[in-house]
Amino acid sequence: MNTNTKCRDKKNIRRIAAFVITCIAIACCILAAWYVGAKRRIPFVKRVGEYSIGIYTGTSPFDLSPCPEVNNPVLTARDVSDVSAGFVADPFMVRENGMWYMFFEVWNNSTTQGDIGLAASKDGCNWTYRQIVLDEPFHLSYPNVFKWNDEYYMIPETRLAYAVRLYKAVEFPQRWTYVKDMVTGNYLDPSIFHDGRRWWMFVSERCDVLHLFYADDLTGPWFRHPESPVITLDGNIARPGGPILRYDGRVYRFTQDCDPTYGNQVRAFEITELTTNSYKETPVPNNPILKATGQGWNAEKMHQLDPHKLDTGGWIAAVDGYGNRLVFGFEY
Repeated sequence: MNTNTKCRDKKNIRRIAAFVITCIAIACCILAAWYVGAKRRIPFVKRVGEYSIGIYTGTSPFDLSPCPEVNNPVLTARDVSDVSAGFVADPFMVRENGMWYMFFEVWNNSTTQGDIGLAASKDGCNWTYRQIVLDEPFHLSYPNVFKWNDEYYMIPETRLAYAVRLYKAVEFPQRWTYVKDMVTGNYLDPSIFHDGRRWWMFVSERCDVLHLFYADDLTGPWFRHPESPVITLDGNIARPGGPILRYDGRVYRFTQDCDPTYGNQVRAFEITELTTNSYKETPVPNNPILKATGQGWNAEKMHQLDPHKLDTGGWIAAVDGYGNRLVFGFEY
């Protein structure tokens, strides 16, 4: 082997060694940046907390767990296709003509307020996002949807309009029109039901005060219950966390536990006495009935429950949960 060949070989070895060292250095820099970003939550890598929606099933509305046939969460902000969404939450379901429809809050990043979104499912397990169905100049959430006299109505949270507002479907499920203000005030998460004689509505003020109203007709006039507020200064049990439920001849209300942190778990209470003069309730034995799992999409909080009895005798429920996910770059 001549001298020139030996020199070329040495140069090639040095080039290869330099290339390998450079690659190792770049990889180390990327890993270091990833680690620092994750720890310090800088824009390159960060953890973002968000609400998502899942499906639970069980033998009763108070004994529910993640549906084994479902890959939860079934709906996230990434499923929303017509606005830039930050999260989805507050699910309410109805079944009509063999289809499940879910209404929920969509946080609109562009307007920094909530809109009401719609998803549909044939089996209650696999959901397809459709569209925003209600958008107002003010924040909307908690779309309590129900059927009355063959018509669908919605009472979402509209506290920034300083009223509880009633909406009616003019083309179910996608078109809704405003009907009237039911009561005025800075009220959260209205939950309504009819007991066969009259209408009742629970609304919270802040997270620790629960008010009660009643009316002979859905459109009013609505009257404040003489014992309202029926709960005062108790953030664990005041704020509604789902629709009023009839089950085995009894009536239950769900509440989100907001102490020590907002919406950290869901409790249930049986309404044992309800007249135009009195109100009493008692907690169900296995409270809380929903709580954070410690991992994944609902690792930190769960604050909404909407259960429905199936023809098979079991129960299915839409729930929401709060967890963190890793975000790279400036993705949200």
